Amino acid sequence: MVNVKNKWALITGASRGLGRLAAEYMANAGCNVILHSRSLEHTKELAERLKEQGVEVYCVEAQLERLEQVEKMLADIDAMGMCVDIVLNNAGLQVAYRTDYYETPASDYDTSFKINTIAPMMICYHFMPKMIEKGFGRIVNTTSGIALEPQQAGYSASKAALDKITMDLGSTVEGTDVMINLVDPGWCRTDLGGNQAPNSPESAIPGVVLGAFLEDKKSGRIIRAQEYAGMTMEEAIQVGIK
Repeated sequence: MVNVKNKWALITGASRGLGRLAAEYMANAGCNVILHSRSLEHTKELAERLKEQGVEVYCVEAQLERLEQVEKMLADIDAMGMCVDIVLNNAGLQVAYRTDYYETPASDYDTSFKINTIAPMMICYHFMPKMIEKGFGRIVNTTSGIALEPQQAGYSASKAALDKITMDLGSTVEGTDVMINLVDPGWCRTDLGGNQAPNSPESAIPGVVLGAFLEDKKSGRIIRAQEYAGMTMEEAIQVGIK
């Protein structure tokens, strides 16, 4: 199991929901964290609380649909001078549920792909070469188990594209200590999942961060977070990826 103490993790969408839980988990394990949200104000309180645990915390902001803001965020992180060891691409958006799905506007796809596919891959492309040069890195991209629902076509298509790119990139680092994988948190009661979801956000822990701790040098897989609900990280590592 990877010892993440004193490493640096970038967590997108860290102001609430699963991103916030992931940030708390990583900080509890001694990992320094860079918290991303749409506005610095959204992570201010969390940052102060995590600093009390003795880790270093920085906050960055970007609206992920504004790709120029993603580029600026990456430049800001570079200017901080630390080496990002772990990326948890948690942030995502479900634009709408289109009951009359034949009327789905093209903008659903445009917005979904910018936030759920293009922005996370910009982040991957930025940090992965640095990880390869250093000989260590972990990237976990958040996918979705939604299938056969044309009502959510923009969202599910953007996640399918993210899956494909992640798996293709994974093939280039297979067998090395740079690992890039996917995690499906399951349907959780978050702002994205809604109040009717069957799973609590806490049930996705430790699954949503498991990819940061694995050491088997395998990439391109989908980790089903709900399979590890209630486990310790040590137990989840022993169970492995099915």
